[in-house]
Amino acid sequence: MNKNLYLCSNSSPAQIEFPLVVKVVMIDLDGTLLDTAGDLAVAANIMLRELGMAELPLATIQSYIGKGIQNLVKKSLAKSLDNEPDAELLSQAMVIYEQEYAKNLCINTRPYPRVVDGLIAMKEAGFQLGCITNKSEAFTLPLLHATRLLNYFDIILSGDSLPKKKPDPMPLQHACKFFGILSHEMLLIGDSINDTEAARAAGCYIFCVPYGYNEGRDVLELDCDAVISSIYDAVNLIRRLT
Repeated sequence: MNKNLYLCSNSSPAQIEFPLVVKVVMIDLDGTLLDTAGDLAVAANIMLRELGMAELPLATIQSYIGKGIQNLVKKSLAKSLDNEPDAELLSQAMVIYEQEYAKNLCINTRPYPRVVDGLIAMKEAGFQLGCITNKSEAFTLPLLHATRLLNYFDIILSGDSLPKKKPDPMPLQHACKFFGILSHEMLLIGDSINDTEAARAAGCYIFCVPYGYNEGRDVLELDCDAVISSIYDAVNLIRRLT
């Protein structure tokens, strides 16, 4: 195994043997499959302008990405990761944001490098694939369609597909039932603490990519089984359970 392909995380190397034997690979959307920050920021700044507030730099808005659109809107209004905006202001802002994001959904959004190569390689190796995101279905499906990724996935779970979303394990547990597998036969690939907490709670393996959002925090701090430089590199660390 070429150790340059991955970095072991907080998991003990004695507990993890590569390649992992799995049947299904679930993949996060924002910050893992797609670089959506530019379009999310455009919508956020239009919202702020309409509310008479100062715009924010892309890097600041990017640091607010990782826990869904409502969280991003809250942080953009409060100019902080910790403060909470007025409830009435938040409600007004959400309406504006969702309208503007729908208009600017896929202007700058693109798959990250080697995403398509990785999806093709996983399909050819016999893995079943799913997309799992906290983004609402109204945005998720058009984005996957516009970026030509939709048909790679056997299941797509959005933030409003089920009563609970990441970091709750419910979406991953639902996917396990859908595919008829045990939790340890599934790998999740993501970029944030939402992904690692969901995977650990569900009993799935978890790989993280370092280029995503994670609210601006270093992915190496996360409790994952490996850090991979691209989706494609996951192929070298897994094999199909027969």
